[in-house]
Amino acid sequence: MGFGGSSGPGEVQEMNEINITPFVDVVLVLLVIFIVTAPMMMKDLLEVKLPKTSVSDIRASSPLAIAITAQGQILLGGQLVTDAVLRERASEARLEDPMTSVILAADKDARHGDVTNVIAIVKGSGLTNFAIQVEKGAERMKEGP
Repeated sequence: MGFGGSSGPGEVQEMNEINITPFVDVVLVLLVIFIVTAPMMMKDLLEVKLPKTSVSDIRASSPLAIAITAQGQILLGGQLVTDAVLRERASEARLEDPMTSVILAADKDARHGDVTNVIAIVKGSGLTNFAIQVEKGAERMKEGP
């Protein structure tokens, strides 16, 4: 007995063609499995040992964190410092890494002159990458009289 429909009463017609749809489905599934597993297999086969150098693009230095209080005091890394100590530490940081970032956090009640003085000291030491630390919030500016 063959497969297929009947063309008339009592007649059975055999199917002479192969249904290719299941074959294509299986091939596509195998292809997806191969595509997913090939990079994992190659990673294990190719053991790349990177050379070591004395210079790298990865930054080893940490940013210089400076805070200015409302009273005009300067904190460097959480410790109270003078202008001279700040100048010295900024110069040391520049010698270690000329691209050292400076993160400046000033109290909202700090005087403008104190902030610009700290910026001038740090810039005078040769550091030019600055970031001003702020808190996120929608504080509205006070309207004038």
